[in-house]
Amino acid sequence: MEHCVIRLRKGQDLKKSLLSFCIENGIEAACVVSSVGCLYQANIRLAKAMEYKEFDEDLEIISVNGTINQDACHLHISFADQNGSVFGGHLCEGCLVNTTCEIVLLVLKEYVFQREFDQETGYNELVIMKK
Repeated sequence: MEHCVIRLRKGQDLKKSLLSFCIENGIEAACVVSSVGCLYQANIRLAKAMEYKEFDEDLEIISVNGTINQDACHLHISFADQNGSVFGGHLCEGCLVNTTCEIVLLVLKEYVFQREFDQETGYNELVIMKK
C-alpha cells in the first residue's frame, strides 16, 4: 500500500480532479482516507438515486469517502453550511472547491478496481481483483 496527498485549489471540481489524478498516476485501486476543505458549490445525488440536490453557498467539507480508480469512483460526501446543518449524498460533478481541499488517498497496489453492471442492484458495482 502507498498513499498520495492531493491539494485542490479554488474552482477545481472535486470528482473530476480525483479521477484525473488517478489517470495521471496510473492508480487502479484506491480509497479516500482523509478529506478536509470547503466548497462554494455542491451537487449530490440523494438516497435511492432518484433526486439531485444543488447548493450554491459556502460549505465546509466534513468527509469524503469511498473507492476510486482510473475509470470510475463511488464517493460520498458530507458538508455543513454556515448554520452547521449537515447534508450528504453521492458525490457528483459540480462540487467546486472554494479555498482548498486536502485529500489523502490510500493506494491499494495489490488490487484492481473495476465496475460492472449488477443485475441484482441495477447499478454498476465494484468488482475487486487481486493482481
